[in-house]
Amino acid sequence: MTVSDTANEQLRHEAGNRRVVQHGRASTTSSIAHAIVMKDDELFFLCDRSGDVPEGSNGLGLYYHDCRYLNGYELRLGGVAADPLAATAAAGSSATFELTNRDAQTAGAGLLEKERVGVKWERTLDAGECALHDTIEFSNFGVEPVHLPVTIRLRSEFDALFAVRGARQKQRGRLEPPRWEDAMLHFVYEGADKVRRCLSAAFQPAPQQTRDTTAAFTLTIGPQGRETIHLSLQIDESPADQRPRAPRKSVAHGSRIQQARDTQRDAGDAWMASATEVHCDDPRLNRVAERSLRDLHLLGTPLRGHRYFAAGVPWYVTLFGRDALISALETLAFLPGRAEDTVRLLASFQGTREDHWRDEEPGKIMHELRVGEMAHLDEIPQTPYYGSVDATPLFLILLGRHAQWTGELYLFNEVKANVEAALSWIDASIGQGGTGYLGYATESGSGLANQGWKDSGDSIMNHDGSLATPPIALVEVQGYVYMAKHAISELYRHAGDAATADRLAREANELRERFERDFWLDDLGTYALALQKDKRPAAVVSSNPGQALWTGIAAPERAQRTARRLMQGDMFSGWGIRTLSSRERRYNPIGYHDGTVWPHDNAIAVAGLRRYGCRDDVARVMAGIVDAAVHFEHDRLPEVFAGFTRQEFSIPVHYPVACHPQAWAAGAVPFMIESALGLQPDAFNRRLQISRPALPDSVHELTLKRLRVGEAQVDLVFRRDPRGEISVEALQTRGQLDVVVE
Repeated sequence: MTVSDTANEQLRHEAGNRRVVQHGRASTTSSIAHAIVMKDDELFFLCDRSGDVPEGSNGLGLYYHDCRYLNGYELRLGGVAADPLAATAAAGSSATFELTNRDAQTAGAGLLEKERVGVKWERTLDAGECALHDTIEFSNFGVEPVHLPVTIRLRSEFDALFAVRGARQKQRGRLEPPRWEDAMLHFVYEGADKVRRCLSAAFQPAPQQTRDTTAAFTLTIGPQGRETIHLSLQIDESPADQRPRAPRKSVAHGSRIQQARDTQRDAGDAWMASATEVHCDDPRLNRVAERSLRDLHLLGTPLRGHRYFAAGVPWYVTLFGRDALISALETLAFLPGRAEDTVRLLASFQGTREDHWRDEEPGKIMHELRVGEMAHLDEIPQTPYYGSVDATPLFLILLGRHAQWTGELYLFNEVKANVEAALSWIDASIGQGGTGYLGYATESGSGLANQGWKDSGDSIMNHDGSLATPPIALVEVQGYVYMAKHAISELYRHAGDAATADRLAREANELRERFERDFWLDDLGTYALALQKDKRPAAVVSSNPGQALWTGIAAPERAQRTARRLMQGDMFSGWGIRTLSSRERRYNPIGYHDGTVWPHDNAIAVAGLRRYGCRDDVARVMAGIVDAAVHFEHDRLPEVFAGFTRQEFSIPVHYPVACHPQAWAAGAVPFMIESALGLQPDAFNRRLQISRPALPDSVHELTLKRLRVGEAQVDLVFRRDPRGEISVEALQTRGQLDVVVE
């Protein structure tokens, strides 16, 4: 390594340490935009399109419990990497790769010409066994026998996930030398957190030679013949003072792997059968909607007897309060059951004490939970960390919206103490700031500088490019508080507590009056991004007011002006609404929150545009996001993509380290469909109101089946006539439900 290389490496580590808890920005890895991604519960794997995990600064590998168990996996034919032909992981927990050989030497020192051998590589994750199973089939397409040298090289350094993302780990345990035993390769790490982590690789057939961490085979394949290598990688972690589980010596293949695939496929199909079905005459929207719902199934993750939407692969396969809440909100019309688990799970982690290291306060809903070595050693505050200003009002909003769809108070009654604690935290925080608004300023030395959804360090700024000064009150967060108090007011009213209901509604309306006075910027034609110290506005044009529109806090005439501002060319890229105007000094089309396009942000803005009757804008934004989605592999919307315009590039530009799949991106199109169709549930009164639906120009007929409102289900069809007006017909209703169309 040269002196300059050493200096650059030092800078990379220092940058990583400064950004260790920055949501998304804390990755100094190379691009993962084209990685093949697999996940099964808490187990996930990323590789390149050849099936390999190459050496280098990348986020690829096999992960479990915030640890990368495998960081190298290389298949070589005659000492040469294979040529990738095709790769797919559409099923989520399994993948298939098709490869062929390049020119290479055979075992007899002869030349094997390229494209003589085909390689079909099938890979399955099995969370039940905490294992990765590979079946690699080699086919000789020639007329002469082939003596093919094959090597498989593995590496495991048991990197903490935060270290993969670029942070320097302060304490490391002991990495034992890899060892071969009975044709099995064992990697063992005695963690500094007193956890023993093991990865065992079992081969079938046994390697003919082993060296270091490489298994070597010579396959003799007759004309049109086939030979197969099976490999199982099994993870085990246990307290260091306990004897680890004995690794499985036999390799899982054949019927057992197929059984795992069948089980996973059946679970996915059952998930889809339980969801509201959407079908229209635009096949692109059909594909994107189906991919969205299947990705949400893939991101389902167990914890404490509940299942929640993990935020995204690979950086955020864990519980994030804000992400889980927004994803559940986005999918209430399609998958209402996940909201209940999310509310109960986050209630179980609600803050109970003052803890500055973790930014915890009584009543506060958590931000992020980590369970790996750095968390166990208290090197990071995510155990859990509470640095989120918006998760608490979003918790209340989800509870209220869930009740509107179900017409039930059982969940509200179950978590009423948590509701009261959350309301108390909101009121105490507003009172403590003295501004009349809910704001933030971190107390943790390793906490987030910004604690809204735009939580990178440079995302809240002034027009001159300087950063906003804490305490910071974000525009959308005031809307969340307004919406939360009205939502919970209604639940208290249904529960017979009119006094509490009236008080909450009054507090919400008083907040709205203050908000209109202090946040509106008439010269910009929109609301300020935030108020900072001394209630000075952060006077930049951003997407955040679009989320405020969703909550209903904006005055109608100002909402209309805000909508027009969001749709101007410096904000709307053609693919979606940017996070920041291209005219602002800090605009960066590949800055994490400073000019990129986020699908979920657009989905919430669409709900806001719909609330204030901006139907044409709803259709335009929805069309842009769907157009973008079909350019990404498997029609999968990533977490975020670049803010370049459609005029600059004919396809949306990848954000290099964006998660894919990612939960609130997967929920974006379902939420847009709900908003565009004007669905307004009132399950307490067995009523569904449909208010002036809007659709992209590409859609002329759309059908919803099994839409649940309370205990009833309804099938609806929306049709556009030649004049552009959309009619609604209830095809079938099961149970008592009045469908009212405006």
